[in-house]
Amino acid sequence: MEFPTMYKRAISLFFFMHVLLLHHATTLNLVVHAQKHCDFPTIINLGDSNSDTGGYAAAFTPLTSPYGETYFHMPARRFSDGRLIIDFIDSVGTNFSHGINFATASSTIRLPNRIIPNGGFSPFYLDLQYSQLEQFKSRSQMIRERGGLLASIMPKGEYFPKALYTFDIGQNNLAEGFFENLTIQQVNASVPDMVNKFSANVKNIYRLGARSFWIHNTGPIGCLPYVLTAFSSAEKDSAGCLKPHNEVAQYFNLKLKEAVAQLRNEYPSAAFTYVDIYSVKYSLFAEPQKHGFELPLVTCCGYGGHYNYSAEVLCSGTITVNGTNIFVGSCDRPSVRVVWDGIHYTEAANKFVFDKISTGSFSDP
Repeated sequence: MEFPTMYKRAISLFFFMHVLLLHHATTLNLVVHAQKHCDFPTIINLGDSNSDTGGYAAAFTPLTSPYGETYFHMPARRFSDGRLIIDFIDSVGTNFSHGINFATASSTIRLPNRIIPNGGFSPFYLDLQYSQLEQFKSRSQMIRERGGLLASIMPKGEYFPKALYTFDIGQNNLAEGFFENLTIQQVNASVPDMVNKFSANVKNIYRLGARSFWIHNTGPIGCLPYVLTAFSSAEKDSAGCLKPHNEVAQYFNLKLKEAVAQLRNEYPSAAFTYVDIYSVKYSLFAEPQKHGFELPLVTCCGYGGHYNYSAEVLCSGTITVNGTNIFVGSCDRPSVRVVWDGIHYTEAANKFVFDKISTGSFSDP
């Protein structure tokens, strides 16, 4: 799909707004190789709503209360009641000498069939996020050379090869297939192309100078209320999650892990870490009490039905019932709940996941 000139200008404007709004990283310590701690001067993130700290809000519609209520006490452009996994990377920096986030909610690896505002998904799919990164690398150095106020908040050129590049994307590609009424087999058949497109972008970023990659696999989509509600007749597993839909996610993760292994072979001078987000998130649904959670399949901020979720009225919306307007707000204790709005996780769940993956126990290598 070729974007018209006006749309390209809109993308450029979004990119500028994105640069102004996002800030969330500093020198950080993560296990990129098992049992080995590495220091990075900056973090550069690409992805979807699992790590979007303001991209969607800058380009489209800002979130409203009760989003952000747990930690920020106000909407903070994140699809959660508080912080995301990426926020838990030890963060004190507030400018782009420390990091930048290109993730936007509803983003996909491949160009989606339908894009916002005509329903569907974000136009900022992974190819465009790479393009934004490429432009930012070039333009930030031009700004530094010219001097002035903005120069002081732009990253040094030497930071780009030393940065940690993080990725969390893929869930929306699977959801697109499911909600376009493709069969499980058809969605599975599309997975290799998704992963090939992902690898192509990683290779492009490597050519920009990147050498450290932290790649999350996708979570158990069959455990999320928006999928559980839409496909309620599908077979369920012992945790109450949709078995066939989670099997597609597991197949995606298998092909992604194989692709990461191939990238290691092709680029031995780089570090590629595959992070098993799926296993950690699934444990929240399979053994919630063990980890201090309850009602894992029930939406905290939602309304109606077995899973407290309805596509007709989402978190922060209003529905009229018997002539009375009902505001869709938060549950009483989001700190013990797993799912925030039927699609995304609570701050408590995100913190749990980060605590697990930051040890290196769910990383390969």
